[in-house]
Amino acid sequence: MAERHPDHDLIQGEWTEKALVEKLLEPVEKPPPRPWKVVVAVGFALTLAWLYAIFVTFVEGLGAWGINQPVLWGFDIVHFVWWIGIGHAGTLISAILVLMRQNWRDSLNRVTEAMTLFAVLCAATYPLIHMGRAQHFYWVMPYPTHMALWPQYKSPLSWDVLAIMTYLTISTLFLYLGLIPDLALLRERSTGWRRKLYGWLSLGWTGNALHWQRYRAVYVLLAGLATPVVISVHSVVSMDFAYGLVPGWHLTVFPPFFAAGAIYSGFAMALTLIIPLRKWYRLEGVITERHLDWMAKVTLASGLGVAYIYLLEIFIAWYAGEPAEWAQQLWRMTGPYAPYYWAMMLINVVLLQTLWFPRFRKNLAWLFVFSLLANVGMWLERFVIVVISLSHDFLPGNFHLYHPTWVDWTLFLGTIGFFLFGLAVFIRLFPPIAVAEMVHLFHKLRRH
Repeated sequence: MAERHPDHDLIQGEWTEKALVEKLLEPVEKPPPRPWKVVVAVGFALTLAWLYAIFVTFVEGLGAWGINQPVLWGFDIVHFVWWIGIGHAGTLISAILVLMRQNWRDSLNRVTEAMTLFAVLCAATYPLIHMGRAQHFYWVMPYPTHMALWPQYKSPLSWDVLAIMTYLTISTLFLYLGLIPDLALLRERSTGWRRKLYGWLSLGWTGNALHWQRYRAVYVLLAGLATPVVISVHSVVSMDFAYGLVPGWHLTVFPPFFAAGAIYSGFAMALTLIIPLRKWYRLEGVITERHLDWMAKVTLASGLGVAYIYLLEIFIAWYAGEPAEWAQQLWRMTGPYAPYYWAMMLINVVLLQTLWFPRFRKNLAWLFVFSLLANVGMWLERFVIVVISLSHDFLPGNFHLYHPTWVDWTLFLGTIGFFLFGLAVFIRLFPPIAVAEMVHLFHKLRRH
């Protein structure tokens, strides 16, 4: 009797190759379920509100926001960092787990890669709007110019543009490359405009041995190139803060802090999306409890890194003996923004510990609730870093609270709507689970 494959439970149930393919293509070929229609309607409405808020911002100027002196970075930068962080799970699952040959990524990589793409697009809109004169966005593009008038390479804004462009390029290539075999499959099964669309996008894929050989080689090469991006992109974003002298920012621990937080928030958002998707499309046989358990474990590991640095921040502020740093820490814990700080600690430190226990990790209701809370907790962390630090500067005369306006909130809710709307349309046009990779895994497991 053949020895069972260690990943035998990644595909559960009695399947044939044809039945598996049909199941994985249901989101594209069958009428969508009612929750999908609700998500599309809500996402589209919020997207329209978002566009209106952008229009108001361009007409009235940045004075329509709640920013003031000294809080010149408000919700705009909070949400920029938040969305960039959410996108990291897709790159992690796509790149690092490919190199580590982890089979449990096969059911998850497509959704997380699409999540990365739309999260980065949401993040990219914020610096563009914050510039005020968005028509001159090319001034910060990293390209050589005569007499070096621009870009200003000493400006962290130019670093952010380079980081976002790199991240967006890598994420898009990963997503598109992984789609090509499935696009060819859909090309053969579709008619009308869908057949033309899939035929154009599949780049003449036939599935012969040469195509598969080149596909695997390029995929692994991209994974190797993208792996440093997971760490480097958010490290660059963190340096925007670490190079400032504002109390609460000037810390060398920020790059690993932001990278761990990005992985934590990214996997939390992935759980938030995958658990409902699994239920709505009845994908329990291919997205098993083991998949969700592994994602919860990665969330726990990265969250513990975040919790450790929370405590390290307090220790550094106390041990350094800098009056401004310690005053900033006390302001966070006892000032008017203290509820935000302690809510962040409750979610990201205390509630996180529940994931140590299999009883909680395998409770899908709790896992979904915790993933939502983790997204809120990471938003609170970005708020603490950006707003609370700026509101309590060196001079008491500069202390000032931040009060977001309806435009600030609409811009935030609008990006959430655009994110959900984009993902819903993506799932309707392209398989949310990589069919070719799952068929390959199916045959690998069947041999054992």
